[in-house]
Amino acid sequence: MSHYIVVTGAAGFIGSNIVKALNARGETNIIAVDNLSKAEKFRNLVDCEIADYLDKAEFLDFVEEGVLDGSVAAIFHEGACSDTMETDGRYMMENNYRYSGALLKFCQDEGAQFLYASSASVYGAGHVFSESREFESPLNVYGYSKFLFDQSVRRLWNERTAQIAGFRYFNVYGPREQHKGRMASVAFHFSNQYRASGQVKLFEGCDGYPNGEQRRDFVSVEDVVRVNLWFLDHPEVSGIYNVGTGRCQSFNDVAVAAVNACRAAEGKPALSLADMQAQGIVSYIAFPEALKGKYQSHTEADISALRAAGYDAPFYDVQTGTARYIEHLLKA
Repeated sequence: MSHYIVVTGAAGFIGSNIVKALNARGETNIIAVDNLSKAEKFRNLVDCEIADYLDKAEFLDFVEEGVLDGSVAAIFHEGACSDTMETDGRYMMENNYRYSGALLKFCQDEGAQFLYASSASVYGAGHVFSESREFESPLNVYGYSKFLFDQSVRRLWNERTAQIAGFRYFNVYGPREQHKGRMASVAFHFSNQYRASGQVKLFEGCDGYPNGEQRRDFVSVEDVVRVNLWFLDHPEVSGIYNVGTGRCQSFNDVAVAAVNACRAAEGKPALSLADMQAQGIVSYIAFPEALKGKYQSHTEADISALRAAGYDAPFYDVQTGTARYIEHLLKA
């Protein structure tokens, strides 16, 4: 029986980019798993080659009934409810925690590689972003579901029979995220705002940061995919790793990069942040009440564990990654 690579969340943002990258390597023996109740996500798979598509509930049944025994080489588990404002905790835990546990058990029983999406949200409002329990304190039920699963992985660490690699993604941006609506990246929203109105609106400052100067570790999906495929190629490496650039940049930096990428496509010269503020291209709106106390104003991945594991490729900075992304959006 042929060995499949399974990608859950395959029609989603990171999942579809992984499928596309596997195709680029000549790999088409892929089972795509997702929940297409948000039907427009199918567009992310239109240019991809897969062997089969399964609904996530059907896939779980197959796993638990032994239908796939002996036929799976690796699972990229990217499927999750990723809406950090979701308030139905029961749904979040069932979807993110229980489902992940069933797939982990399957991979361990089968000796299959298990590469899964964790999240930088496990760090909450903390200021140390290092893969260690004392720095983990999620602010919402999404972060808690990811944290709890990481904890369950740690508990079986010494008994593991095959690779387990968890990736704490920081702020990922790039192609194939258009279906995410308000949860899409700020690079996506800023470029859309600028193209629609010639203006970009950022949040006013909070937590002691000036307007637009809150800082995040923004990481291109191109780099996220490269990390995932490196671990696929190195089944001997297990662990839970931060996946970010290791360098935080401000929302203002993203706005400037997005606007200038759009301007370059229009044949217009680049502007500085001060120019954009003076011309009213960049302005600021009141910080939303709903996000107060639930917002990470500063994130910066400590990627020393990832580097120590052997991953040594450079990461795109905001200027380069955003320019590449917007070039892609303008072609779409």
